[in-house]
Amino acid sequence: MTKDLTQLEILTELEPVAEQNLNRHLSMAKDWHPHDYVPWDQGRNFAALGGIDWDPEQSRLSEVAKAAMITNLLTEDNLPSYHREIAQNFSLDGAWGTWVGRWTAEENRHGIVMRDYLVVTRGVDPVALEQARMIHMTNGAHAPQDWGGFLVNVAYVTFQELATRVSHRNTGKVCQDPIADRMLQRVAADENLHMIFYRNLCGAALDLVPDQAMTALTSVLTNFVMPGHGMPNFRRNGVLMAKHGIYDLRQHLEEVVNPVLKKWNVFDRNDFGPRGEKAREELAAFVEKLGQDVVKFEEQRDRMFAREAARGKLQPV
Repeated sequence: MTKDLTQLEILTELEPVAEQNLNRHLSMAKDWHPHDYVPWDQGRNFAALGGIDWDPEQSRLSEVAKAAMITNLLTEDNLPSYHREIAQNFSLDGAWGTWVGRWTAEENRHGIVMRDYLVVTRGVDPVALEQARMIHMTNGAHAPQDWGGFLVNVAYVTFQELATRVSHRNTGKVCQDPIADRMLQRVAADENLHMIFYRNLCGAALDLVPDQAMTALTSVLTNFVMPGHGMPNFRRNGVLMAKHGIYDLRQHLEEVVNPVLKKWNVFDRNDFGPRGEKAREELAAFVEKLGQDVVKFEEQRDRMFAREAARGKLQPV
C-alpha cells in the first residue's frame, strides 16, 4: 500500500509524464484556422449597419441542431473559468504551465469558429446568443467544494473532453450542412487529443497513488455533470440532445465511461488498498445501475416517439 502524497508531490512526480505527453500532443496537433471553416459568402449586415436583423425563418437549422450548437458553443465560451480551475489545480510551472496555456489557446478556437459560423449563416438569434453568453460567463464554472485538487480535476477533464468530442461530432451530423459537419469534425479532433493527454496523466496518477486516484475517479463519475450545466435552458436543450441521440445515457456509458475505465484497467487492477477497493466497488455498482438506467431511458424515449408519431407530431431532426 502506498502512502498518500500531497498535491505538490503528485505534480512533481508526474511532471516528466506531463512533459512527455505535451511533446506527444504538439507532434500530433494540426494547426488550423477558424476563418477557413466559415462560409463568409453567406454573410450580410445586420440592421445596425443598414442590413436586416435576424429572423427565425433565416435559419436552416432544426430546433435540435440549434439547441446542440448553442449548448456546445456556450460550453466553449466559459473557457476563462476552465482555465482558472486547471491553472489552480495543475500548476503554471514547467510542462504543466505550457500545457495549460496551449490547451486554452486551442480551446479558444472552438468558440471562435462556432460563433462565426452561427452569425454568418444566421443559424440562431445572435442577440439571444449574446445574452446567454453574458449570463453563463458571469456565473462561471465552479467545481463542487469537495472537488478540489489535481486528481479530481484530471479525472473530470478526461471524461468531459471525451463527452464533448461525442457531442460535437453528433451535432455536426444533425446540422445537415457539410460545412458545419466539417467544422465540428475539426473541433472534435482537438477534443480527442486533449482527452488523450488527460487520460494518460490520470492513468499515471492511478499507478502512482492508486487509492487516492481511485477515490477521486469514483467521486467524479458518480457526480458527473457536463460543464455547461449552469447555462440558460441547459436542461431543455440537454433533453432535446438526449432525445435525438446527440448525447444520451448510452453514449455516456458506452462511448465515454467504459472505454476510459477499460484503458485504465480499473476493474482488473490489484494495486488498491482498502480505500481504493471500496471506491472501486462503489464505482462498479454505479456503472451497473447506469446500464439499467440506459435501458429505462431508451424505453421511455421509444414510447415518447411512438406517441408523437401517432399524433403526427414527430418532427425530423
